[in-house]
Amino acid sequence: MSELGVVVIGRNEGARLVRCLESVRGAGRPLVYVDSGSTDGSPAAARRLGAEVVALDMSVPFTAARARNAGLFRLLERHPDLELVQLVDGDCEVHPGWLEAGAAAMAADPRLGVVCGRTRERHPRATVYNRLMDIEWDGPLGDIPASTGNALVRVEALREAGWFRADLIAGEEPELCLRVRRRGWRVARIGAEMVVHDAAMTRFGQWWRRTVRAGHAYAEGAHLHGAGPERHWVREARRAVLWGAVLPAVALGGAPLTLGGSLLLGLAYPACAARVYARVRRRGRSRADAAAYAAFTVLGKLPELQGVLRFHRRRLTGARRELIEYKGAAAPGRVAA
Repeated sequence: MSELGVVVIGRNEGARLVRCLESVRGAGRPLVYVDSGSTDGSPAAARRLGAEVVALDMSVPFTAARARNAGLFRLLERHPDLELVQLVDGDCEVHPGWLEAGAAAMAADPRLGVVCGRTRERHPRATVYNRLMDIEWDGPLGDIPASTGNALVRVEALREAGWFRADLIAGEEPELCLRVRRRGWRVARIGAEMVVHDAAMTRFGQWWRRTVRAGHAYAEGAHLHGAGPERHWVREARRAVLWGAVLPAVALGGAPLTLGGSLLLGLAYPACAARVYARVRRRGRSRADAAAYAAFTVLGKLPELQGVLRFHRRRLTGARRELIEYKGAAAPGRVAA
């Protein structure tokens, strides 16, 4: 597959990065690793595994979108004839056979601009937060609005769309996929296994920060593209405000005037959870998984609201963009390939 290259991005991923690079190297595929200020020896390990390393300039505010663009530009500078590029996050391991399956899907449909496959969590039963992410990855097959950060992309489609928007601190893949689809390209998920993701999420605070980041992405996406026909993330941003602020404010604020009758609005939350529970059960998940996902979906409206407010506060005040990170380094010390 000389027409296919790979771009991996990461920072302090430790052994996760080694697994990632080992899963994609070989077969003559050009491989670029973009490092974002790692202190664990990741660049050296990547070089030992045959990757060309790009050290991102950390004097400029970091975003994953900027890292992906840097990797894409270096890869295409060295190999201008590449048609396809597999984008991989450094905490993921690419499944054997995925690159062939993804390339075959691209060859079968010349208007397929972005394709992804099945993502699984490495340790879905280790914590409830890992389990939530494993359920989240289990999306529908066929045409989809957006991929995750792990996807096989057609270089022509990215060129037409204008690459990743480098200033986005979250939600860069859906924003790019929106522009790709506007150019007439398809974005799709196929049934082939693609990557194993290692969330390493063990604490409630990590889940909260990740959900704040989602709310920020909803708000920024709606601000950028909400006026378009797709109404990009308008519904998600409004839902965070409705469930996280408006409904509790009306229920509690109206209680004195309604002799407590407005508190019945609180029943909307278990009703919402019941709908989510039923939807997850229809996807074949266990009762325990469905209940956990439903409960955290409803609870998640609070951190999503926080993310929405954070975006608009930054937008109105001109405050500096700051990453919303939930994952720390893989482990202390240095990594060896």
